[in-house]
Amino acid sequence: MSVIISPISESLRTFLAQKSYSKIIVLTDTNTKRFCYPIIKDFLPKHTSITVKHGEENKNLQTCETIWSAMTDAQLDRHALMINLGGGVIGDMGGFCAATYKRGIDFIQIPTTLLSQVDASVGGKLGIDFHGFKNHLGVFTLPKSVLIDPVFLETLSEREKRSGFAEILKHCLIQDVNKWNEIRRKDLADQDLADLIAHSVEIKKKIVEQDPTEKGIRKILNFGHTLGHAIETFFLDKGKKRLFHGEAIATGMVCESYIAYTRGLIDEKTLEQVEEFIFSIYGKVPLEATDFEAIVSLTQQDKKNKGKEIRFSLINAAGSCLYDVVVSKVEMKKALEYYQG
Repeated sequence: MSVIISPISESLRTFLAQKSYSKIIVLTDTNTKRFCYPIIKDFLPKHTSITVKHGEENKNLQTCETIWSAMTDAQLDRHALMINLGGGVIGDMGGFCAATYKRGIDFIQIPTTLLSQVDASVGGKLGIDFHGFKNHLGVFTLPKSVLIDPVFLETLSEREKRSGFAEILKHCLIQDVNKWNEIRRKDLADQDLADLIAHSVEIKKKIVEQDPTEKGIRKILNFGHTLGHAIETFFLDKGKKRLFHGEAIATGMVCESYIAYTRGLIDEKTLEQVEEFIFSIYGKVPLEATDFEAIVSLTQQDKKNKGKEIRFSLINAAGSCLYDVVVSKVEMKKALEYYQG
């Protein structure tokens, strides 16, 4: 799998010139159809496009049926190409539909959000939500290429950029203490996003190549995600109170750093640095004590679990991370209480 960071006009033309596809189909959501599709349409040969509703709440089997039906109506054969133009939802769902249509056709990812550029588009994890559980159905299939161009970030709101920055922060905390110490001394507005995108892609690519199907070290990429995904799922149907993915993961990183601290894996200074930097960017998510039981119960569906053991990835220093750490419900509740403050 190649990850190319360059102007999309160059990378897309180069990719298509090297291949011969029977048909091309472009998947967008209602936002990327409006703001991002015009950026690439002139570089594409004759193609079909599919547009689905924007948002995590639409990352489900029902939307997949719509996509598969459109692929079938367009008479795509196994020599066709799907181009997924969007954020994590489009990349996850479009890749899943491509990987399962006629047992798999080629697809490429053109990630348009900071979150998808630094995380979701790299690594071949594809999937959809099911019965309220995030990424419950899915496969591991690598795209033929990931084409990243920071120009798409100009289409994002500040909240969306902030959400994506959480994964950058995570990559530094699990693998690069020097970069962590560099970014935590700057406000979000002062960060060099082009440099940080390349840095995150390199970290994730290196880890994924060692462990493509998440049997071992790739699990460290889930730091902040066990409680973070549970919190994100809990808020999924809360209307205006809904959280963006990165906001939930940032919350999860504070909680999971506290668990690491209580276990003696990190010192108080590291915990304070994580907490202070995350709160300075994301503020504090309003959690109620009455929410804790429901949030903790949602961790039982985490994909890292084994049997009844709920397994976490916890930092054991800034820039280093352990995986398969069994954590109790009592510890999780105490971490949520600590976060609530």
